[in-house]
Amino acid sequence: MPQASGTIERAFREEYGRIIATLIRISGSFDLAEEALQEAFASAITNWEKDGTPRNPGAWLTTVAHRKLLDAVRREKTKSDKQAELEYEAQRLQPGNEPALFDETVEYPDDRLRLIFTCCHPSLSQEAQVALTLRTLGGLSTTEIARAFLLPETTLAQRLVRAKSKIQVAQIPYQVPPLEVLPERLAAVQAVIYLIFNEGYSATAGDSLIRKDLCAESIRLGRVLCSLMPNEPENLGLLALMLLQDSHRDARINQQGELVTLEEQNRSLWASGEIEEGLELVRKALLLHRIGVYQLQAAIAAVHAEAKAAAETDWPQIVALYKELMQINRSPVVALNHAAAVAMSEGCEKGLTLIEEVGAAGELEQYYLFHGARADLLRRLNRLPEAAAAYSRALTLTKNPVIRKYLSRRMSDVTGRV
Repeated sequence: MPQASGTIERAFREEYGRIIATLIRISGSFDLAEEALQEAFASAITNWEKDGTPRNPGAWLTTVAHRKLLDAVRREKTKSDKQAELEYEAQRLQPGNEPALFDETVEYPDDRLRLIFTCCHPSLSQEAQVALTLRTLGGLSTTEIARAFLLPETTLAQRLVRAKSKIQVAQIPYQVPPLEVLPERLAAVQAVIYLIFNEGYSATAGDSLIRKDLCAESIRLGRVLCSLMPNEPENLGLLALMLLQDSHRDARINQQGELVTLEEQNRSLWASGEIEEGLELVRKALLLHRIGVYQLQAAIAAVHAEAKAAAETDWPQIVALYKELMQINRSPVVALNHAAAVAMSEGCEKGLTLIEEVGAAGELEQYYLFHGARADLLRRLNRLPEAAAAYSRALTLTKNPVIRKYLSRRMSDVTGRV
């Protein structure tokens, strides 16, 4: 069973977005597609334990999900062109045909891109657009998405229900819109892609810090956006930002599976190819002279990438870039990052003062990185009891075991020195 369970977990991470996008295209229903795929995974748990894992788990799940979807449509006695299409798909996806499902010529990327643009229709609020796409394409749980939005789970769940209902009632088309109307949906699409990347870069839960499947999918979608709109600087900036951040992945975890902070990372492990491509994209984007949030964040990541050692980081330049970023997007998270950069550039006391100001409004109270950043500065200032309390608070706000282990070690260090 452990082997089957591990295969199912990998299949969920790697195939969920691919399969659900196709099911939604065929059925026209988010709910039916999600129910069918959930039933397929439930069948996998039973069948794979008994019969062993199939040669192609993704194809097996796709076939079963299609059949479950057809059963659901038949139960509802739906007589439409969709049913005919489903019956054709079910016949085509017989076990003997499974290898063809994942042939390189099948245009799955189009299904996923269509799904993003459907979710990001302008008749939905941007928060609903992003949340719905993360839930479907990214396969993220309500808990994971609520964490990304810094919202209660119940609030987020209500948004998801309303968004799916509006798509069905308004009969929003499942398609990539014509080029002339792409810009009106672009900001939400970019936000979706980056939030999926962030969940991959620092997973909310699970045994790993990094979900490489989500990072890779986000980068792939970023490339698709750049090909659709090659002269849109924010597309270039977004792709550059993801590449530069992803370049650190092999240095973020040591051989013991422990988190390694940016300051302590072995930079020889950074992916030079991604860094070179990211730096070139930043330069290309900035030459278009339409500065945006992703370009500025990519520029900050570029400053880190260009430093051969942590001590060589140009912190004053990073502070300046964060100041410019706050002119466009003065979010509490951006303000927190600016405060942390000030601490490294102008001293921990000044940085801590700014962090306390950011936290005064209470918007980051449920954000573990706020308490973690505050704890780190308190530790550096030798205010150890306060640091221990801040680390303890951060621990209560994250479920990822890698992050929890790091915070616990830091808390033990400062507690032992009190």
